[in-house]
Amino acid sequence: MEDSSNQLKLSTGFHKFRKEWIEPVLIALVLAGFIRTFIIQPFKIPSGSMEDTLLVGDHLMAIKFLYGIKIPFIAKRYLKIRDPKPGDIIVFKFPEDPSKDFIKRCVAIDGQTVELRNKQVYIDGKLQEYPQSIKFIKDRIMPSQYGPRDNFPPTKIPKNNFFAMGDNRDNSNDSRYWGFVPYENIKGKAFILYWSWDKNAPFPFEIRWKRILNLIK
Repeated sequence: MEDSSNQLKLSTGFHKFRKEWIEPVLIALVLAGFIRTFIIQPFKIPSGSMEDTLLVGDHLMAIKFLYGIKIPFIAKRYLKIRDPKPGDIIVFKFPEDPSKDFIKRCVAIDGQTVELRNKQVYIDGKLQEYPQSIKFIKDRIMPSQYGPRDNFPPTKIPKNNFFAMGDNRDNSNDSRYWGFVPYENIKGKAFILYWSWDKNAPFPFEIRWKRILNLIK
C-alpha cells in the first residue's frame, strides 16, 4: 500500500509539473518559433552601410509576412500583402553568401531600368529624389572605368529581382557590385528600432534613447 501511495504521489506530482511548467514552456517555444519564422524577426546592424538611417548597434524588428509567408524549403510565398517597392528597407540573404543577412534600401524593382550618373539615380530615365537620410562621404566623382560606385550603366532588372543600395552611398557593398536581390532571398521589411546603443562608447556604453521605438523609413 505504501508503494502504491508513493507511486500515486509521484504520478500526481509529475502531472502537475507537466501542466504547470512543461506544457506552457513548450507552447511558448512553439509560438516564439512561429512568430520568428512567419511574423516578425529581430536583426542587428553590424556595419555603417545604412548610415544615417541605421547605425551600428541598432537592433530592429523586420515584418516578414508583408511580402508573403515563406514556407521553409519551399520557394513560393503565401498570403502576400504586397511586393517590395522602391524606398522599402529590406532584409535579405546575401546572394553571394546566403548565411549572411544584409539590409539595404530597395531602389528599383523588376522591369525597371536603373542607372547612376555622377551619384544621381535614374529609374527608367527619370531622376530620382534622394531620401532625406541618404549621405555621401566622398566629394570626388569616380569615373565608370574605375568602378560602379558613382556611375552605373542603364540596367534592366530581371523578373523577381530587385536592385538595392545602402543609404551611405559611398560606403556600401550593394547591387552596384554584386548584382540583384532575388525575391526568394528577401526575409522582410525593416519596421521599428527596439534597441540602440554604441558599444564602443566609453564605459558605461551609450544608449541612444531617442532612437528606440523609432519607425524605420
